[in-house]
Amino acid sequence: MRFSKKLERIPPYLFAEIDRKIAEKEAAGVDVISFGVGDPDEPTPASLVDLMAVECAKPENHRYPSYFGLPVFRETIARWFEGRFGVALDPEREVLPLIGSKEGIAHLALAVLDCGETALVPEPGYPVYAMGSLLADASPYWLPLREENAFLPDFDEVPRAVLEESKILWLNYPNNPTGAVAGREFFAGAVGFARDNDLLLAHDNAYSEITFDGFTAPSILEIDGARECALEFHSLSKTFNMTGWRVGFACGNADAIEALGVVKTNIDSGIFTPIQLTGARALDQEHTVSARMTELYQMRRDMLVRELSSLGWKVTPPRGSIYIWMPVPDGFDSVGFSKHVLDTAGVFFTPGNAYGPSGEGYVRISLTVALERIVEAVDRLKAVF
Repeated sequence: MRFSKKLERIPPYLFAEIDRKIAEKEAAGVDVISFGVGDPDEPTPASLVDLMAVECAKPENHRYPSYFGLPVFRETIARWFEGRFGVALDPEREVLPLIGSKEGIAHLALAVLDCGETALVPEPGYPVYAMGSLLADASPYWLPLREENAFLPDFDEVPRAVLEESKILWLNYPNNPTGAVAGREFFAGAVGFARDNDLLLAHDNAYSEITFDGFTAPSILEIDGARECALEFHSLSKTFNMTGWRVGFACGNADAIEALGVVKTNIDSGIFTPIQLTGARALDQEHTVSARMTELYQMRRDMLVRELSSLGWKVTPPRGSIYIWMPVPDGFDSVGFSKHVLDTAGVFFTPGNAYGPSGEGYVRISLTVALERIVEAVDRLKAVF
């Protein structure tokens, strides 16, 4: 039996490997406290669960959904987007519901890239930007995110020869894994760079509603000229504690939306109708959920920053996302520190080099852990260190 040669370029998915590693420890009797996967531990709001149950009971909702998303869902997305960012979208041409933003991110590569072409991919970063490119028989070109540059890419470092082969630029702010944020000035520069080099600018804005210390995340579509070159991805996963529901959307440049839609309609058959109706309710009526979750994440963030700093570690409070990006202590590399913490304290931090070469020397710590478990993890770490 023979398989695609492109699979030889694809490593095992990071978080599947994390699950496997933790399962091995737990099978050996270790009570692992994992700060690995960014999966909200709080439940989906009860009002949304109740609506889902009602809609699931309707036989008319059991048939194939709309390939391009229910009109009511697309219209609600456009209404939410205008209320949040002040940008009016055409729900017919500039909005496309997704089975979670992850699938849209991966499928966009198939819509844009041909064999041998290049995607500009920030690293450390969400692995799917690069993996989608590899599945399209294209190649990622790494844009290093360095602490001394506030974890923003330096577009001037990209060689002219690389730009001539590139068709897409990925960005993600608030950032996973670094927790960095970006403002309108940076986005204006990114839009100018994309337009000057005929690039599709794809911005993953999954953490737009989780920001701290008075910062409010913008949309790249707020920038003049962005509609001519940019697409933005949003997810209901982190905003409404709906990771398992698999629902999000892309919005922006109408031609890019159409191209992504061609790929999707040939690969999937849309989102289960009750999920779309529940997603519409979330965007329309559950505005307090993200504020409540942000307050909870900030309390966890502040506690972890305080307690980990007391161990002599350098811990900078993130201004966005649900992650702390921490340099490892002297004498360790990323994997070595992650393994040492797991073996000695039963606590798991994700090694930073799993997100790209520039992630070496860091670990990512997710804030999606209940407070009592954070307290226990801190006690274990203090006993070891």
